[in-house]
Amino acid sequence: MSADLILFNGQFHTVDREKPLASAVAIKDGRFVVVGNDAEAMALKGSATQVVDMKGRCVIPGLNDSHLHLIRGGLNYNLELRWEGVPSLADALRMLKDQADRTPTPQWVRVVGGWNEFQFAEKRMPTLEEINQAAPDTPVFILHLYDRALLNRAALRVAGYTRDTPNPPGGEIVRDSNGNPTGMLVARPNAMILYSTLA
Repeated sequence: MSADLILFNGQFHTVDREKPLASAVAIKDGRFVVVGNDAEAMALKGSATQVVDMKGRCVIPGLNDSHLHLIRGGLNYNLELRWEGVPSLADALRMLKDQADRTPTPQWVRVVGGWNEFQFAEKRMPTLEEINQAAPDTPVFILHLYDRALLNRAALRVAGYTRDTPNPPGGEIVRDSNGNPTGMLVARPNAMILYSTLA
């Protein structure tokens, strides 16, 4: 039997306690037929075998993201503004303004997941004032990791958060010196305030 593919001179982490490392693998019909040393894998080299020298590099299998939000993603992906890979906060705020301008009432603009302030050239999160300037009339919910969310004034109005709204279980409505909500929601000790507001 000849292998379809041989990868050799690599570092393969096998996740096998008996044999945790290998330098080569041979694959036939999509299945590993050899996980071992270079000589063992090369024994299955045929005239049509593709052979790749890994040059000592570490090799990992395709990764499976085991943390997916399939239902929310399927239902809401086109309703969400995605900031993944956006190089600057200025670009992100421009995108927010454009999205708010084309979002029909009573829909919200939602920025969830896949971004953090360190990807931006400015190395900071947007301020509440910047969010209010970008989207003065359309409700905006910006999720930062799962520890906080930023809501613009329009979102505070629609959600009904006022100076008289008590902190719900599982969260804090950050307030200014007059007791009015600023637009920052903090997940403390859990993210329930974020989920309920987004819902």
